[in-house]
Amino acid sequence: MSLTPRQIVAELDRHIVGQDAAKRAVAVAVRNRWRRQQLAPELRDDVTAKNIILIGPTGVGKTEIARRLAQLVGAPFLKVEATKFTEVGYVGRDVESMIRDLTEIAVGLVRQEQRDQVAAKAKDRVTERLLDLLVPTKPQWEPDDSEENERRQRTRDKMRAKLLAGELEDRTVELSIEQRAVPVQIFSNMGLENMDVDFQNMFEKIMPRQQQQRQMPVKDARAVLLEQETEALIDKAAVAEKAVELVENEGIIFLDEIDKVCGPSSGHGPDVSRQGVQRDLLPVVEGTTVNTKYGQVRTDHILFIAAGAFHLSKPADLMPELQGRFPIRVELTDLSRDDFLRILTEPKHALTKQYAELLATEGVELDFTKDGIETLADIACEVNRTMQNIGARRLHTILERVVEEVSFDGPDLKDKTVRIDGSYVRERLGEILQKEDLSRFIL
Repeated sequence: MSLTPRQIVAELDRHIVGQDAAKRAVAVAVRNRWRRQQLAPELRDDVTAKNIILIGPTGVGKTEIARRLAQLVGAPFLKVEATKFTEVGYVGRDVESMIRDLTEIAVGLVRQEQRDQVAAKAKDRVTERLLDLLVPTKPQWEPDDSEENERRQRTRDKMRAKLLAGELEDRTVELSIEQRAVPVQIFSNMGLENMDVDFQNMFEKIMPRQQQQRQMPVKDARAVLLEQETEALIDKAAVAEKAVELVENEGIIFLDEIDKVCGPSSGHGPDVSRQGVQRDLLPVVEGTTVNTKYGQVRTDHILFIAAGAFHLSKPADLMPELQGRFPIRVELTDLSRDDFLRILTEPKHALTKQYAELLATEGVELDFTKDGIETLADIACEVNRTMQNIGARRLHTILERVVEEVSFDGPDLKDKTVRIDGSYVRERLGEILQKEDLSRFIL
């Protein structure tokens, strides 16, 4: 998608408050990928992705920016915690597995795209198969009879009209459904991630396929047949090829908690693991070839967005080689009282709107007043300041506490309109905020 950086930032602004520097950085990085595709082939391979490190405390929007960005451009996106690859006392997960996971996500995206393209043709084929079930075809051993053929065709045309008009939805038909063999599970210390051969699919192909006859109404049979016809129309080789290309050119991997694997080297304890994880990450981020069951995937042009709070460490504590692969560093700011106010009101699906819509399903009307929203923002900011700063996530805990009683009594309330103003919020939270020790566990 050829969105300009300004358009990307405008779209991100609809869901995420503030953090303009981070939005601009990711918008430029995504636009650069489009620019790279416009270059001559001989130059294109030399232009590498400009990876980004987002630095900031929890709850300020690091993950959300990356996730919304991927949705916006339709790119395969994977969020993974760097701590998954640690090796404290036991071998951690294979770093290359994130490329395999990203490829699976890309295959899902391409398959859905292919399903949409063949949907009309699949529906036509389903109609023909249903007609075959409703109007049995002439046995092969019967001699050709033009009059008999015309009569069958007239009957088929009448049934087609009824079928398309929805008059045969409750008619019972008999379907032959393929029963998948029980998958063979292979357990190993290393797992199948390090093997080039896809043993799971290989065993499924070896195992005999069983057909089962089932009777069901036309309306249920249509869904089963649509799935079968759609699968038959999708070119699996083309899906795999396109998915690999999509990963290589548009894939985005969000490496969270990167600060947890950086630190000075030492001869014992988890620091050994941290250095090991960085060494394992380095070739993948720099550019290598990873074997997947869909083919070889080059990681040279995948965009890596790393994020971390860096409370106890700093980006300079990363290995110099790894630092060099993340040339763009953006610091996200702590959320202020005004930011909380905007988060509660501005985004397309703001928290107050979410709660109002949830309770509207019970017929309860939640009315958040301006005073009530300001009080929520004040309390969230104060609790973050005096206790652990968990950013915007604090709003979830506070709002849940405020509407807890309404949520519980919602179906039984006689007065279905609940006005949430400043006094209502203080009444629900005042006692907890006074008891500081208790509030540590609740808020």
